[in-house]
Amino acid sequence: MNDRRRVNGPPGGTRPAVFASNHESSSATHRARRERQPNELRKIFLKTGLIPSASGSSYLEFQPSASLAAARSDPKSLIPPSSALKLACTVHGPKPLPRSVPFSPNLVLTTHVKYAPFAARKRKGHIRDATERDLGVHLETALRGAIIAERWPKSGLDITITILEAEDDRWWADAPDSHDASWGMMNVLAGCITAASAAVADARIDCLDLVAGGVAALVSDDSSESSVVSPKLMLDTDPAEHHSILSACVVAYMPGRDEITELWLKGDSSKAALGKGDERTAHEALIDGAVDAARGAHSVLGDALRESAMQAMQSQ
Repeated sequence: MNDRRRVNGPPGGTRPAVFASNHESSSATHRARRERQPNELRKIFLKTGLIPSASGSSYLEFQPSASLAAARSDPKSLIPPSSALKLACTVHGPKPLPRSVPFSPNLVLTTHVKYAPFAARKRKGHIRDATERDLGVHLETALRGAIIAERWPKSGLDITITILEAEDDRWWADAPDSHDASWGMMNVLAGCITAASAAVADARIDCLDLVAGGVAALVSDDSSESSVVSPKLMLDTDPAEHHSILSACVVAYMPGRDEITELWLKGDSSKAALGKGDERTAHEALIDGAVDAARGAHSVLGDALRESAMQAMQSQ
């Protein structure tokens, strides 16, 4: 039965229509291209303490590449540019648990990840789907290894992340089956881990170390079909900038303790062969690259929290 008090939006995307003539003439010029070095990360904007009603809050945004910025600045183009990650995180607690809940000697952590209806090209519903529940489980695992839960008995901590703009899984003009997996979800999870760690620190929750998320992928942009693929290891990949992604890895890393609290490998890298002189396997190269990306995000995380602490001291 439909809810008559609510005007539901369209089930599909709300992007303007692109005609075939414009597609053929502009597909080569408006396709996103990676202009960064393989080990160069995108710039991250991170700010804490933006929501006064919450115990801790943060806002994270990735800077789009130069090619996407040029496409957005063209007013005559109807080509929808690729999206950049934008998300907000709020932390409520620690707060006492209800009396109906059994006794817990440790802090009860609850994570909730939700896409805004306009965050992706395919419009999201009001009820969480399987993708959002999976992101919440991965986020809870990443933060549970960093928070000192035994210092907050009989208490609960609620972490809510709202994704305002998500990463695209592929370029808009590619075939629907060109990327078999949801590669953009890997970048979303890495951003959620970094933003949640900043919000938890802003809420003054005791942690072992700051947790940062990093992504690395094995990319093959060659059109030749051969049995042995020679991919390239890219850090902080944007799926819209590459023709084919073989496998990807996202980690939640604590540099101070040199520990990984969450590891997620996706894709098939069995046929991948690294360059000469590299004796590592494809999985080892992916994990090392994701750790390097997490270290870069950790530096931004530390600077943002340091700036927030200095502003709090000056205000007092």
